[in-house]
Amino acid sequence: MLIRTNPIRACAVILACLLATQGLGVAQPQQPVSKLNIVIIEGEGAINNIRQRTAREPIVQVEDENHKPIAGAAVLFTLPRGGATGVFPGGDKTLSVVTDQNGRAVAKGFQPNNVAGKYQIQVQASYNNLTSTAAITQSNMAMAVAAAAGGISAKVLIILAIVGGAVAGGVIAATHGGGSSSNSGGAGAPSPTVITPGAPSVGTP
Repeated sequence: MLIRTNPIRACAVILACLLATQGLGVAQPQQPVSKLNIVIIEGEGAINNIRQRTAREPIVQVEDENHKPIAGAAVLFTLPRGGATGVFPGGDKTLSVVTDQNGRAVAKGFQPNNVAGKYQIQVQASYNNLTSTAAITQSNMAMAVAAAAGGISAKVLIILAIVGGAVAGGVIAATHGGGSSSNSGGAGAPSPTVITPGAPSVGTP
């Protein structure tokens, strides 16, 4: 027995089956991000050596409201125009970076200028019409010990400078004292006072 089917109805059934099959492979849309957070990973409080033009490169991580890293976010690093500051590759004051799969952006090639002082690197992150800002504070120093700034804090550097000045002052006072005694002459003249500075002790900041 020959069974006749409606061709229009048959085509509709086939089309519906194809759409249903393709729909199984469609990825579900991701939950939209409602807030951006900038976490400073490296560079906060760094002391850069302006003699050797070395610096600690700033690194930030962009996260959503649930502290999950956001890949593909645009991050803009901006340096001060004058005073204590630095430059990015090409002598620019700004650097644009896109976050990697871990949500991190690195300001590669940053170099301090030759002006000592403290300054802030402004950071702005943008993603899906959302923006967030942060600031990274760094300092430029014209000191040889700044080469090891990664392990020496600003507090220790200040203590070392004060101790060094005090020792130098003691040596000068001793030298002047000895000269005045020898000029007076005589067997009863007191012997010059000699001050021997000891090794300064610096505690953990």
